[in-house]
Amino acid sequence: MPQPIRRPTRKPVAKSYEEAHDEVRAAVPGEKLQKMLATAGLGSRRDMDALIAAGDVSVNGKVAQVGERVFPTDRVRVKGREVRIPWQAELPKVLMYHKPEGEIVSRDDPDGRATVFEKLPRVRGSRWIAVGRLDLNTEGLLVFTTSGELANRLSHPRYAVEREYAVRVMGELTIEQMQQLTTGVELEDGIARVMSISHHEGGEGLNQWYRLVIQEGRNREVRRLFEALGLSVSRLIRVRFGPINMPSRLKRGKLEMLTDKDVGVLMKWCGLSTAPARSPLQRGPRKP
Repeated sequence: MPQPIRRPTRKPVAKSYEEAHDEVRAAVPGEKLQKMLATAGLGSRRDMDALIAAGDVSVNGKVAQVGERVFPTDRVRVKGREVRIPWQAELPKVLMYHKPEGEIVSRDDPDGRATVFEKLPRVRGSRWIAVGRLDLNTEGLLVFTTSGELANRLSHPRYAVEREYAVRVMGELTIEQMQQLTTGVELEDGIARVMSISHHEGGEGLNQWYRLVIQEGRNREVRRLFEALGLSVSRLIRVRFGPINMPSRLKRGKLEMLTDKDVGVLMKWCGLSTAPARSPLQRGPRKP
């Protein structure tokens, strides 16, 4: 008997990069480019906006535009160098540093002064971003992270994250002056106020200690507030930034890395997701 004729089976044709890219774009809403560059640890969103506006960023070989959205299959380059966008969510690194007086919060200083970045451990494929600043003569808690998005949520004025300071003053505040600090003091850049202030024991003679909380974090704000009242700050220590308290074990010039658990709590406190952001091409089979 004649053998049945079998039609040759066709092997499935692999999808081209363009087809896979289109599929992802149709299924995933995408994320703003400046946000993802910040998440990759290249700087704050504002820094990334400036970088994109300057034409230093490209997406799939084309110069990127501010506000452009990117997808998991996009190829992003910054100044010609390809950037790994962390679509598969990874918790950022966060560390606390007890900054001593005499160090500046800058990567480079033309005067050759010591900078806070000199003591930080290296992070592969990313860099440390300082959350807020402390001036040369202020010590205390300085927070660093590899996530520009997290740094933005903690330091941008619109989120009004609290900063708590221990302040040693030459002289003693009157009740009226303490009330004035909470209602508002006129400075050269506008009215500034503290959220709360209280007197603390431990001062000697003319030196009196106070604890206060502010939200704005303007340049030298605490010192300028007291100067406006005719009082001089002899020592200023930041003891808390948002939900992060500086532990007493963290001595001057020392640093401590937050655990993944603490980082996860911090991310949720800031309203940031810790769940993986995966594309359809990265998903495995569903579990029954």
